[in-house]
Amino acid sequence: MKFSEYKYERIDMEQLKADFEKMLASFKTASSAQEQLQVFYQIDETLAHVESVFGVCYVRFTLDTTDEFYVAEMDYVDENEPEINGLKSQLSQAILDSKFCTELETELDSVLFMKAEIATKIFNEEVKEDLIKENKLVANYTKLISSADLEFQGQKYNLSQLRAFLTNDKREVRKEASELYYGFFEEHLAEIDDLYDQLVKVRTEIAKKLGFNNFIELGYLRMRRMDYNQKMVETYRKQVVDYIVPVTNKLRKRQQKRLGLETLNYYDLDYMFSSGNPKPQGDPEWIVAQGEKMYNELSKETGEFFKSMQDNELLDLVAKKGKSGGGYCIYIPDFKSPFVFSNFNGTEGDITVLTHEIGHAFQSHMSSTIKPIMSQDPTYDAAEIHSMSMEFLTYPWMENFFGEEVDKFKFMHTSDGLLFIPYGVLVDHFQHEVYQNPEMTPAMRRSKWAELEKIYLPYKDFSDNQFLKDGGFWMKQSHIFASPFYYIDYTLAQMCAYQFYVRSLENREEAWKDYVTLCSAGGTKPFVGLVQLANLKSPFEEGSLKKVVEVIDAQLEAIDDSKF
Repeated sequence: MKFSEYKYERIDMEQLKADFEKMLASFKTASSAQEQLQVFYQIDETLAHVESVFGVCYVRFTLDTTDEFYVAEMDYVDENEPEINGLKSQLSQAILDSKFCTELETELDSVLFMKAEIATKIFNEEVKEDLIKENKLVANYTKLISSADLEFQGQKYNLSQLRAFLTNDKREVRKEASELYYGFFEEHLAEIDDLYDQLVKVRTEIAKKLGFNNFIELGYLRMRRMDYNQKMVETYRKQVVDYIVPVTNKLRKRQQKRLGLETLNYYDLDYMFSSGNPKPQGDPEWIVAQGEKMYNELSKETGEFFKSMQDNELLDLVAKKGKSGGGYCIYIPDFKSPFVFSNFNGTEGDITVLTHEIGHAFQSHMSSTIKPIMSQDPTYDAAEIHSMSMEFLTYPWMENFFGEEVDKFKFMHTSDGLLFIPYGVLVDHFQHEVYQNPEMTPAMRRSKWAELEKIYLPYKDFSDNQFLKDGGFWMKQSHIFASPFYYIDYTLAQMCAYQFYVRSLENREEAWKDYVTLCSAGGTKPFVGLVQLANLKSPFEEGSLKKVVEVIDAQLEAIDDSKF
């Protein structure tokens, strides 16, 4: 079935709750573990159906944020999602209270029970209205960012489309486009400040009502972090400052030399080469055709999978007016189908977002037979391993997309990973400061960002842009608004992806085998457990960060980037 044929029908919440109550009562009064399991699987399928309906609504809303029907339906979803979380919490409590708990854990998996315990801690009826408010604030941010309709060189662009000019060969174009891009955030400074201020306060209120000291504790549980904690993250952040920041400073100096610039300003950072950044050699249709060839040659599994994504309209890749920004992959359980969403804009990012989101989608596909359905999804931190590793595992086919610029792309992409990690950790550190001190004013938050920026990104020169000097850059990062504490997961996954890359150079067959094993395991283990299953070293392990960075740094040092 094609995605356009997926039927959307609003969930009748009253009927759902009545049905759920009957099933939950049957679960609680079951006379055996087997009987309880049968009821559990019915509930699992019911919740998966709700997830599917909400997912279809979200996709259609983000495809056209001006569609009045799906704008209204998305409001309905946001209003009722806390109700669904409440049902899940009731189920989790019933599982933990079951007199057949030991038998259930043997039949299911331990992670499900850890998730159940978390679910009982992150929701109760007292916070339902606060959760609705939180969802609406996030939706308001999304609508605001999607509303950008900026005139540049005689044409109108949204923020995603405008980003293509940030890598333009002409420095004055990059500067002008950057000023317009960040000018949108400066123009809406008061509105964005107010939205985030409300988010911080409502999240803090939710945390306190649930018995936590602050939102940090609740945020970690929302991210389903089961085998690492805040202290381990602090240690990891210190390693990033010690081992990666010096390498990124060196990479920026090489970039400045390549470009022949006296100063490397903020609008130059995305422009890596004097000959221009590498670009795909064709239009979006051509890119998809090359993607099909690549995935056919990568493996039988990926070839069949990618073809099904094409045939069933499960790829929407090109930026257009009214479409939400960014990229994502969402899984729709009823149809056992992932959906990949992106905003192609003619840059090298079109290829990385394709491989990245297909990595997510392939994992969803490979773990789609796991029962219960709620065990198919890995936690957020582990999920990014699949996507980022796919970016590196497809390296042998990058010549198909970039032709003679393939070495330039590989140099750029490999170094981009290192350049990204301190930024990702900065986003995480900033949020820790914000939620540790929720009474900070908006001005204090911007000041804190500017302070941390000097630690993690000391090479940044904002020239005469006072808005960015004052710490306004973070306002463009949607994860800070929509998914607090998520962003560091990308950096943890990046370190795992680098390991897959190094291993693929040594023994590609073994590396791919472990990657498929990882994808097939879904969410049956927590982060560190999945890392071990894939024969990788945990980024929290002493010395693991230093060793991987040294190998990647040596590879980059061996490349003569002056020819680019």
